[in-house]
This record gives sequence, structure tokens and C-alpha cells, in this order.
Amino acid sequence: MPTYDYQCRNCGYIFEAFQSIAAEPLTVCPNCDQPDVHRILSGGAGVIFKGSGFYQTDYKHSHSTTNSSTETKPEKKTNEP
Repeated sequence: MPTYDYQCRNCGYIFEAFQSIAAEPLTVCPNCDQPDVHRILSGGAGVIFKGSGFYQTDYKHSHSTTNSSTETKPEKKTNEP
């Protein structure tokens, strides 16, 4: 269930409410008891990863586009008499 932010247009009080998505929006301010409350946009929460962890081996390996057997390596020069 998400947490919604509300603000009273009468007194300016800002509060949060933990509600179901299907629940009707609140209309009465808990601070001044006036029916002038509206839902406001909030920043929301970040992504939460739960579990033992995420590792580099969890992802598909990218394949190299070059073939190492066809690559040419520079030859070493030797000083032969």
C-alpha cells in the first residue's frame, strides 16, 4: 500500500496517509477539521532491493566482437649478428 501526501488548503498543514490504492482520497484535515484537503505530488521512494545481493555473475556476459585468433601481434625484433 502506498503512502500519499496531503495538504490542507485552509491551514496549509501537510501530512501523510498510508492508504490502499482503491481507497477514496481523504477530505478532512486532521489539524483544523475543515473539509479542504487535497492530494499533492510527492517524491516517492527509491527502488528497494531485497535479497542476499546482486553480483556481476548474475548478468549475461557480453561477447567480444573480435576474434583473438585473427589478431596480429607485433613481432619482436631480435639483434642477431
